[in-house]
Amino acid sequence: MSETVQKLLDAVEAWQYEDEKFVAGNSAAGTRARKELQEIAKLVKTRRTEITEEKNTRKEAKAS
Repeated sequence: MSETVQKLLDAVEAWQYEDEKFVAGNSAAGTRARKELQEIAKLVKTRRTEITEEKNTRKEAKAS
């Protein structure tokens, strides 16, 4: 598993924890949950780029 995937999984876990606290009535946890969602968005973009690069590398290697 790549480092980005592990970071993404960790961020999702952190978001779930904070979201549960927010739903239970802790307003400050809402801010932390939103922060984790932003981190998830960044990591998703990074992973998409990694996948595209790997796909293109494989395509080039196959063409050679």
